[in-house]
Amino acid sequence: MRDKVILLVEDNPRDEALTLRALAQNNIANEVIVVRDGVEALDYLFGTGRYEGRDTGILPQVVLLDLKLPKVDGLQVLHSVRADQRTKHLPVVVFTSSSEQEDMVRSYDQGANSYVRKPVDFEQFAEATRQMGMYWLLLNQVTPTE
Repeated sequence: MRDKVILLVEDNPRDEALTLRALAQNNIANEVIVVRDGVEALDYLFGTGRYEGRDTGILPQVVLLDLKLPKVDGLQVLHSVRADQRTKHLPVVVFTSSSEQEDMVRSYDQGANSYVRKPVDFEQFAEATRQMGMYWLLLNQVTPTE
């Protein structure tokens, strides 16, 4: 699993630390690229801004995407990902605190592969992260890049 990168798009330092801790605690040793706003996420994925020159042919195995982000929100990031040929099949899991049904519906309408609400309790958070990691990194088959 080490060669399968996870892109974590998270602006909350507490949730970032919890996610990284939960991944480590569950022996998910993949490299995790952390970006803290929607612009940085798009820059990473499309090789622009501070990520200019990055090999955009190498995509993350999965994107864990928060919705409430500064600069460009998660739904706009998801829309941009789905609108581009290079990333339209990239697995994107909306991983958010939002329990709003409208956020879930809009996420799926924009092409989210999954919508996971972040549990408040750390043990439940760790278990949700473990299950996501196992599914998206071990079981899920991604579309081959051209």
